[in-house]
Amino acid sequence: MIGGTVKYIAAGGNRHPAAADWDSTSGLLAFGSDRNIALWYPLNHHNAGVHTLLSGHTDKINAVRFFPHKKVKIILSGSVDRTVRIWCCSIQPCRDFGSKGILTGHTGSINCLAVLAESGIFASGAADGTVKTWSLLCSEDIVITKLLQTITISPRFFPLALALDCLDITSAPVLALGGTKSIIQIYVAEKTGEQITFSLKATLTGHEAWIRSLDFAQESNINNGLLLASASQDRYIRLWRVHREEILPITTSSVYNLSPELLGKSLSNKVYPFKVSGSRYSLAFEALLLGHEDWIYTTSWKRRQGQLQLLSASADSSLAVWELDVSSGIWVCTTRLGEISAQKGSTSATGSTGGFWIGLWSPDGNAVVSLGRTGSWRVWKHDTEQNRWLQGLGVSGHTKSVKAVSWSERGSCLLSTSSDQTTRLHAEWRNNMDRSWHEFARPQIHGYDLNCVEFLDLFQFVSGADEKLLRVFAMPRAIAEILEKLCGSTTKGNAEMPDAANIPVLGLSNKVIDILEDDDLEADNNAYESQALDLDSINRKSTISHDHPPLEDQLARHTLWPEKEKLYGHGYEISAVTASHDGTVVATACKASSLEHAVIRLYETIGWREIKPALKSHSLTVTCLRFTDEDSLLLSVGRDRRWTVFARDESNTESYKLKASNPKGHSRMILSASWAPSAVGRCFVTAGRDKSVKVWGEQRETFECKAVIATSMAASSLDFLPKLMGQSLVLAIGTETGDLLIARINAGTLDLQVLHTVEQGLSPCLSINDIAWRPQTSREFVNNTNESQSDHRTIDIAIAGDDTSLRVLSLTLSSSA
Repeated sequence: MIGGTVKYIAAGGNRHPAAADWDSTSGLLAFGSDRNIALWYPLNHHNAGVHTLLSGHTDKINAVRFFPHKKVKIILSGSVDRTVRIWCCSIQPCRDFGSKGILTGHTGSINCLAVLAESGIFASGAADGTVKTWSLLCSEDIVITKLLQTITISPRFFPLALALDCLDITSAPVLALGGTKSIIQIYVAEKTGEQITFSLKATLTGHEAWIRSLDFAQESNINNGLLLASASQDRYIRLWRVHREEILPITTSSVYNLSPELLGKSLSNKVYPFKVSGSRYSLAFEALLLGHEDWIYTTSWKRRQGQLQLLSASADSSLAVWELDVSSGIWVCTTRLGEISAQKGSTSATGSTGGFWIGLWSPDGNAVVSLGRTGSWRVWKHDTEQNRWLQGLGVSGHTKSVKAVSWSERGSCLLSTSSDQTTRLHAEWRNNMDRSWHEFARPQIHGYDLNCVEFLDLFQFVSGADEKLLRVFAMPRAIAEILEKLCGSTTKGNAEMPDAANIPVLGLSNKVIDILEDDDLEADNNAYESQALDLDSINRKSTISHDHPPLEDQLARHTLWPEKEKLYGHGYEISAVTASHDGTVVATACKASSLEHAVIRLYETIGWREIKPALKSHSLTVTCLRFTDEDSLLLSVGRDRRWTVFARDESNTESYKLKASNPKGHSRMILSASWAPSAVGRCFVTAGRDKSVKVWGEQRETFECKAVIATSMAASSLDFLPKLMGQSLVLAIGTETGDLLIARINAGTLDLQVLHTVEQGLSPCLSINDIAWRPQTSREFVNNTNESQSDHRTIDIAIAGDDTSLRVLSLTLSSSA
């Protein structure tokens, strides 16, 4: 077993309103990221991002809730896999969570959870049309749960929102339930012996669309009762008051300035009376909150400075904070965060963010976070001196499978590309003594799923997607300046570097735009008042220059790279791309089912012309292409079980010709390959679906199998460490089950010496699509330990996971096997 540490995790959040919760005591935020639970401290002063991913679920997570407890930290999670999992760890530090239980019984996807720690109960709602209530007891590391009741919803609908609280000093639990109908059902629990049973007491009407969020709050004066906020796809928030006795206090309502049609259609003073244990209660409509322009996904109460406030998140890309104006008795919106109408634009790549799916209060109420369509979290902190909300650094990540990664030549930057149709640039921020990884640019926001990416040098990269062409991008000057200023990267650009880029509406190509100083932009406006200023072709310098990594709205709008070239020739979707180490040749392949299309096309990078003829050998899709470190040989492997080596033509250094090929390299398709460092001669490895990794060494004019490494599951990705460790080659192997293996191979005999497995918690829970060692020339590659005193090295490796995660791990390797 090889140990290591997590340097960086980029993981996008699941777009489900119930898929996140912020712990009220530790400040830990947990959110669903595909089938993982990501843990993050949003208010960490060192700007550290996600530090842990908890894996165990077998499908996407829809609901996450903390269950408050004095001795341990408990997280509940519900998933599309129809289970609820219980996770526990010690109070400090909140890192080593372990799965303590799996609750089954639902026959549909879990959509929502609600907890009431005071009574030791929680509820789960699922797409099977039922709500189950559970009791939970915890003692040290032992968690005991028991199913209390299964509520079959009638009339039948799917629950999307649950809320639990106590009615009053009687401590009778009350459950609010909403979902795919416009009604809200209120259940109250009564205890009969040892049995706690919820019974339906009221059905609230008034909303005109699905209910997406429910939240209870106790008034400061317990005699004033309980407030319930309900958010709906009808764009309104309704407040309801539960009060003991049948006579309610005077209601407060934001019903001023409403049209007669809205008053007649939506508002009602109907009172819903019910009894609990002999006591009489009444529930009635309290207020209607208007202001959002689209579906409202979440509502959350918080008491700040003695005032009860409500936070709402909407698909109109805004967060709103509501509070009661005591003088008028009206609920008003006091703060609005997010995007203003003029900035929303269309739902293009650089237009609307697609709305906010989640809004959460910090434990002290002085910060809020929101999750957007891109899977990224935004943070706003309240500045008491300025009495305003200021946006801070959040976290971001891909929302679909990460397909490929590529390091820059010196290892200062990392590119990742994904099926979420984005390519992202990551780097380490050197903030005084602090070091933290962040997303620094989103060079490509595309209309097709992206499959592969490769750096040509720090200033250029090429990517391939589910389209017939490849695209080459050049770094804009604005990004080069940010990397140099914040990361210490050597990015000395030239005068020909473009300023910035954007995507025209309905376009797929990033176009060059100019960056103007704010004063210059104002001068242009004054000089050309009679002409319409093309805002799509300019950008303010103040929106790009910062003393910190770009925020989410800047990443989505102002960090695109201009498209430099398109490479044509293939007939189907691009499957593989690689570049020579000197950056002069690009090799590409596409999906194919015939010899005609399973060709490898080469392009030179000066004039970007195709080097003909195309290389022919395979009959099915080529899955991986690799150059040797001196670029004299090109290796290709494919679904036809064949590997082929092409050698550079000595008479024409741009072209390659067939050197060796094996039509039966594996008994099943070959998924990946990698060349060993040239110091050991010509040697490469291949990984097949037949659960084997084969080592091939040059012998005469061909290559012969020298060793076979058996793996428990099919290997999906391979990468050799660029330099020897002692007398050994170090090979990283990623499998289809997410295991990361490190093999030590004798540099002389090419025999396997030892095969280690990296700690399971460090690697993805699904297939590893790509892995890449960080280049040794980077200053961060090797630690400062004197090698004469220690034979251990700490080396970074990037991992692209099918579970939507991108990870950079630091592994400690020994020079001796």
